Amino acid sequence: MKIAVLKGGVSSEREVSLASGREIAKALREVGHQVVEIDVKDALETYHSGASSSNNTGLIDFVSNPDVASSDIVFIALHGGAGEDGTVQALLDVMGKPYTGSGMLASALSMDKVLSKRIFEQVGVITPDWRSVENANLRSVEIAVSSLGGLPVVTKPRNQGSTIGISIVKEETQIEPAVESALKFSRDILVEKYIAGREITVGILGNSALPVIEVAPSKGFYDYECKYTRGKSKYIVPAKIAEGKSREAQEAALKAYRALGCQDFARVDFRLSREGELQCLEVNTIPGMTGTSLVPMAARGNGMPFPRLVDEICRLALSRRGIAIAAETN
Repeated sequence: MKIAVLKGGVSSEREVSLASGREIAKALREVGHQVVEIDVKDALETYHSGASSSNNTGLIDFVSNPDVASSDIVFIALHGGAGEDGTVQALLDVMGKPYTGSGMLASALSMDKVLSKRIFEQVGVITPDWRSVENANLRSVEIAVSSLGGLPVVTKPRNQGSTIGISIVKEETQIEPAVESALKFSRDILVEKYIAGREITVGILGNSALPVIEVAPSKGFYDYECKYTRGKSKYIVPAKIAEGKSREAQEAALKAYRALGCQDFARVDFRLSREGELQCLEVNTIPGMTGTSLVPMAARGNGMPFPRLVDEICRLALSRRGIAIAAETN
């Protein structure tokens, strides 16, 4: 089967996407697929700028290129930005091209931290108290902090992944730099009550929850550096929590995943408070697929090596369209 792997792009998560794309492509080749790797940086830059030239004709022309058009399926390995917010998914839908992962609407909802929070609350998924601050500035964020009962809080850009632009604010002097950090990525900021406790994450494959993982970052905050630098975090698979609490986390993860309309695979992040309450933070529709990534780690914990995982993700995507992968790939 011919698979086009989309990677790179122009978001702040470009380097992680390039790493994910390389490892996905390598694994797919190991199980016999024909793979073409495509860095969509130029196409997405043109798409966002509205410019066009003979060498860079934009995203719509790009997704119609021969490598994409002739592929049996597109494996989207784009983190953040237009690759994860539903833009690329919408264009592939127009083309009628099968692709891995969630569709346009679920992708957009999951990337938007405010809309996903509202949906969590509607379906009964417990999530930390929060306030949405549009066209944020220092004063408006201070008001939001006060309405949450004061510090500590977490400030986040409304549409970002990989903890980029996120700050834990424990002292008043930290509010201004936290606002400045978030505003680099979004005019709108989510202010969320900080939950002291443990970092828990649940991978989803198809309609099943993978083993629960506990993340113990070296610096107390699972930031970009701790996520993508080997040795900066300790991972416990399965998490050393009560069996009942583990089942609760898996059920809550599936509930959040389904409420947003996600498909094929995802990762759902939680805080487990010191009082033992699970609080859902977000759903990642295109989680990292690198050597330190959590979904592949959870799959290995279930006896599924990485090549079989990415092959299964392709099978799930095609089966939704009534397409089966032949027993012997070519």
